[in-house]
Amino acid sequence: MTERCLTITLQPDWKGALLAVGPAAKADEYQGEVLNFESLGQFFGQLSEKRWEIVRAAQGKGEMSVQELALAVGRDVKRLHDDVAILAGIGMLERTEGGGVICPFSSVHIDMYLKSDFGPNR
Repeated sequence: MTERCLTITLQPDWKGALLAVGPAAKADEYQGEVLNFESLGQFFGQLSEKRWEIVRAAQGKGEMSVQELALAVGRDVKRLHDDVAILAGIGMLERTEGGGVICPFSSVHIDMYLKSDFGPNR
């Protein structure tokens, strides 16, 4: 089984980001997966520090119940359940048939390039 890897990008032009990863979909071998955010606000709104803790706690562990995950990160099950729903919604976690969750990615790479809109003399 191929290890899955995720690259997170910041690209305001979502159509351009989609076109950039299009050739990978045609490749014979697995090229990884991309999750794009259109702005820093959107990125930080979806991936807070507490949600990163959840991803890290689930990464490489296989299927975990929400209760096990809450215990692993020292959080209340109800509040953690809300964060798990958001992480599953953006694809960082996946729900299992048994009612648990899994982080399918063995690695996550964040690729963001921030550039000033102004020239060097501004």
